[in-house]
Amino acid sequence: MTKLSNWLHKISSGRVALIALIIFVAFTATVLPAQAQKAAQTANGADSPDGSFFYTANDLYESAETFGEVGRKAYIRARWSFDVLWPLVYTLFLATSISWVFSKAFSKQSKLLLANLVPVLGMAFDFLENSAATVVMSRYPEAAPIAANLAPIFTPIKWLFVYSSFVVLLVGFIFLLVIQRKKKKA
Repeated sequence: MTKLSNWLHKISSGRVALIALIIFVAFTATVLPAQAQKAAQTANGADSPDGSFFYTANDLYESAETFGEVGRKAYIRARWSFDVLWPLVYTLFLATSISWVFSKAFSKQSKLLLANLVPVLGMAFDFLENSAATVVMSRYPEAAPIAANLAPIFTPIKWLFVYSSFVVLLVGFIFLLVIQRKKKKA
């Protein structure tokens, strides 16, 4: 993990973080709304459980039932197209931004530099969640108890890491501003 963190610091400059921000904003403004509309058309009125913070295995099965065969196939397609790109986009933005800000705010020896791995963990749990939900949707109406019980565990962990990444980035910016202010006064 330290090697990955170091690599992220190595590739993360202000320019890279800015490009990642532009990609993130563009994706959020264009692709996310289009994907939400597409999902609503195929979901038969059911909400995607992985958009919630908490849900149960039974909720996942109920969604699979409500989606119907066409909706389940669309759900699986979305998990392995759009929902592969989306975690890559938010992780690129968050990991490079955190890396750049933290490398400016803290010493090269600081363990805080490992904070750039928080969004990577979010992405990992996002992929685990997608995998588990895909198993449930693809096997339905047959039960997939392991996957059905793991998906609701992976989802809140994913959200915890993703939301925490934004907090980590904000805290890094605050530290950077404080450090720059102190340097100006000195």
